[in-house]
Amino acid sequence: MGRSSRSIAIQNYLPHRDPMLMVDIISEISNEAVSTTFLIEEDNIFVSKGELQEVALIENAAQTCAAIVGQSFFFDENDNERENVRVLGFISSIKRVSIKRLPKVGEEIVTKGILVSKVDSGETVICVMQVSTLLGDIEIMNAELNLFLQKQ
Repeated sequence: MGRSSRSIAIQNYLPHRDPMLMVDIISEISNEAVSTTFLIEEDNIFVSKGELQEVALIENAAQTCAAIVGQSFFFDENDNERENVRVLGFISSIKRVSIKRLPKVGEEIVTKGILVSKVDSGETVICVMQVSTLLGDIEIMNAELNLFLQKQ
């Protein structure tokens, strides 16, 4: 699939920082697919009554998917890291979302994203992503998101 989790520094793929970072590890990434893990901790700003709230599942999904398209901003065509890159990114629309269960504090979720389509102008990327979040072998969320990323 591409780079493994041992060589991945999350800050090289996502502009997010604590307390908004909702991805711990990018376990696999390529130009078309990504897989991340995230441990639900009690002090997370989106935990209420011991559960990670819906908005955080959607943010985790968006950050997971943004890592695929964001990597073109952070690495050149020879896979060398670019210095001092700033990226603006947001969910431009949610086409579909289904949340079946909220994960609890102490549980670890795995989120997998697949690139459906992408329009890349070099400075701006707009894409459609299919994403699902798993708790063990059970899917707890799936969605189709449109993302917008722009190099600043």
